[in-house]
Amino acid sequence: MVSGAQGGRLEELAAEFSHIERAMGDPAVLANPAEYTRLTRRHRELTPVVALHRERAEVVGALAQARELLADPELRELAAGEVESLSARLTELDAELEVLLLPTDPDDARDVILELRAGAGGAEAGLFAVDLLRMYTRYAEGAGLKLNVLEASESDLGGASRVVAEVTGEFAFRALKWERGVHRVQRVPATESQGRIHTSTVTVAVLPQVEASEVHLDLSEVRIDVFRSQGAGGQGVNTTDSAVRAVYRAGTPDEIMVVCQDGRSQIKNREKALQVLAARLAERERAAREAEERQTRAAQVGTGERSEKIRTYNYPQNRVTDHRLEGEVKNFALDSVVAGGLAPVVAALARQERERQLLDLAEAPDGAA
Repeated sequence: MVSGAQGGRLEELAAEFSHIERAMGDPAVLANPAEYTRLTRRHRELTPVVALHRERAEVVGALAQARELLADPELRELAAGEVESLSARLTELDAELEVLLLPTDPDDARDVILELRAGAGGAEAGLFAVDLLRMYTRYAEGAGLKLNVLEASESDLGGASRVVAEVTGEFAFRALKWERGVHRVQRVPATESQGRIHTSTVTVAVLPQVEASEVHLDLSEVRIDVFRSQGAGGQGVNTTDSAVRAVYRAGTPDEIMVVCQDGRSQIKNREKALQVLAARLAERERAAREAEERQTRAAQVGTGERSEKIRTYNYPQNRVTDHRLEGEVKNFALDSVVAGGLAPVVAALARQERERQLLDLAEAPDGAA
């Protein structure tokens, strides 16, 4: 049952939704791309909540009418059936709304900068990085997202020591945020003559893209270099003279280097490099603010040591194990996952997080939530 506080919150969200719909038709808003983008993003976030809220109101009204008919001897049996089905639907709606009203990640709707770095394991780690990139590309396609490689540093045997990609589309961060951390692979490398299983790692960072106004980036502290691209570890980046390297506070402890060699346009590459740089600066600021909660970027991606992992890809056993889950629910078919079938893994992790939030809410003192 939706509580009084939750009911009040639903009314507030419904009012905000109506206000946004009116604002989106305002010529002044239409002339402001940044504001229009913000409003459309919020509109998408609120749509499922408001739709359920409106359906709930209709069900509550229909249920009240059905209960009144219980007093009519001729309609009592029919009304009893209506009361039962409407009550069941009301229970379902309350459960769905309870989940939707849980705290959400404010970055869920943002586009993403995805970084993969080969860790322990030498050439095999570089090959695994390319395998993960292929997995994410297929997953993105299935989720209606677009993945575009911005930078890839070639390593031995067609692998990549580092890959930076941009993922765009509705709720890209929500689709990929669970991938942050160390991914471990156990398999027999193609170069292994004695059939021994090797263990290698790749660290994955998922950075929400930020608007220029959300982070202070002093261009006087950024050095821009233009050079000829060196290829992309088999990922097909064009070889041109327009690759761009952006270095923030070069030679200082704060230095951040970004390379973009995606297209033939130097202007576009410069723009993308600055976007990635802004995302990294925002992540650095976020890490500093949340250090006490161990949500720094270092904690996000780990060191790349074999003992640190969020997920293991075991090829001999055709099994992927996500170590953040418990019981049999943590195991998935490897061939499906590496082919881009990450949705069941993401769903299990999101479900676990919702259950944790509901438990915290139930255990919190009255009014603390």
